[in-house]
Amino acid sequence: MTYTAPMKHFMAVLLIGFALSLCNLSEKFHKGNSNSGSSSSGSSSSSSSGSAEPGRANAEQIAALAGGQQAKWERQGMSWTVPPGWKEQENESKSFMWRSPGSGDAASLIVSISPMDESFPVDASIQAYFDSAKSRAKNGELDEVKMVEIDGLKGVQFREANPEHPDDNRRLQWISYRKYLGQVQGINLMLATDGKDFERHKNALYGILYSTKITH
Repeated sequence: MTYTAPMKHFMAVLLIGFALSLCNLSEKFHKGNSNSGSSSSGSSSSSSSGSAEPGRANAEQIAALAGGQQAKWERQGMSWTVPPGWKEQENESKSFMWRSPGSGDAASLIVSISPMDESFPVDASIQAYFDSAKSRAKNGELDEVKMVEIDGLKGVQFREANPEHPDDNRRLQWISYRKYLGQVQGINLMLATDGKDFERHKNALYGILYSTKITH
C-alpha cells in the first residue's frame, strides 16, 4: 500500500505512541514480576482489575453506523461495522486499517496482531496493561480506563485525554488476547483521529469498537 505524506506522518505518530505505551507496560510488567515472584497470575487479574463489563453500543453509537458496511479482515477472522464512506487502507497478515472520508480531520480503525509464545502469560499481561493504564490516568494522560469484554474476549479499554494541541492524535484503544489456529495472539485495536475532531467522530468510534467480531 502506498501512503501519501500526511498518511505516513499519521501512521508514524500512532506507532510511536503505541511503542511508548509498550515501554511503559514493559517496565510495569517487570516490576510486577519482581514483586510477585513465581505466584500464579490468573487470580490477581480478577481481584485487581475486577470483572469486565460488556462492550455494548448505545443508541447514538449504533445510529452513527447506520447505512454502513462490513470491514472484513478475513485472514484473521475479524470484522467490524464502519460508517458509510469508510475505505480500506491496509490489509496485511498482521495489520489492518480502514479510514473515514477526509484528510487531516479523518478517523481511522487500526488493528494489529502480535503472535506470542504458547506459554505467554495472558492474564498477567492484561493485568499489567490495566495497571499501566490506571497509572497513566492518574498522570492525566488517559480519561477512561476499564476492563471490557467484546465478543467473548476480556480486554483493557482506554481513551487518551484531549491533547494539548488540537491537531495531535487522540486514541480510543482496546487490547486483548486470543488463541487462533493454535497460536496465542495479542490484539491491539485503535480508533484514532485528531483531538479537535474526536467529539465529532466519537459515536462512530465507539460503535465500531463494540461491533467487533473475533474468531477465537
